[in-house]
Amino acid sequence: MKVIIVIVTFNGMKWLKKCMDSCKAYTVVVVDNGSTDDSVNFIKTNYNNVHVIESSENLGFGKANNIGISYALSQNAESVFLLNQDAYLVDDVLDKLCDVQKTHSDYGILSPVHVNGAQDKLDFYFSNYVSNTKNPFFYSDHVLNNQLKEVYVVPFVNAAAWLISKACLEKVGGFDPLFFHYSEDNNYCQRVAYHGFKIGVVPKSYIIHDRKEGKPQKMKPYSPKFYEWKERLYKSNFANINNDDPQELYKIETKKLQVLLVKAFIKLDFKTYKGLIIQRKKLKALMPGILKSYNTNKIQQSHYL
Repeated sequence: MKVIIVIVTFNGMKWLKKCMDSCKAYTVVVVDNGSTDDSVNFIKTNYNNVHVIESSENLGFGKANNIGISYALSQNAESVFLLNQDAYLVDDVLDKLCDVQKTHSDYGILSPVHVNGAQDKLDFYFSNYVSNTKNPFFYSDHVLNNQLKEVYVVPFVNAAAWLISKACLEKVGGFDPLFFHYSEDNNYCQRVAYHGFKIGVVPKSYIIHDRKEGKPQKMKPYSPKFYEWKERLYKSNFANINNDDPQELYKIETKKLQVLLVKAFIKLDFKTYKGLIIQRKKLKALMPGILKSYNTNKIQQSHYL
């Protein structure tokens, strides 16, 4: 099975040698998101078999990956493997994923297990994606020494190391441009499920995700980060094609905001009142894009590729 690895880079020099060395046995395309460090020159100098696509600007994670995916499909790839620039293949992980995909064509996305940079435990976020509430057998089978399944179905796993089948790409498409960075993989998994594919984790296949440990961050209400978070949340929830009509969700949310506005006004809490007004305006501005996304993604087609 012909598989092509797609890596999106952006000022990734601290990881690139390990990442690229781990992929030497495979066909690789790199899409650079306007790096200002030596990323592009380093790859071209040291990995002349790698196809590099350069962008003069940061296109975001999803759009850059779509460019790489489109190139891979034009080269007759039967599967595309998305790999983060801060992640490294371990041994024959990609071969294992491809073998599972051959016999489990109902899985649109297959992921290996993600271990942290120190290789002493699971990646913080990945451990949540395979929790007991997501799949009651993954941890239990490992701890109890049960025979491991070939693949464990999960509703979501982040796109640090995705093997996506051509059949899935042709029906679901690429990443939705509604999302610039963050939540695009969440949206994609929603669409994969809607169109009848599964998402799975293959045990005893590993990648190293060399990033900082996840830590809960305090968020100041109505700060720029708060609004960024709210926008991602609205997009992810309202554009979810498995949910009800986003217009109905919009009506419910605006009613909730109106109640909160009245309470803030009665309490003379003008800081909260002003923050809620901004939040309501931002939600209203997002709705045309959300509706377009929702209606487009319900159709089986290779959108955005």
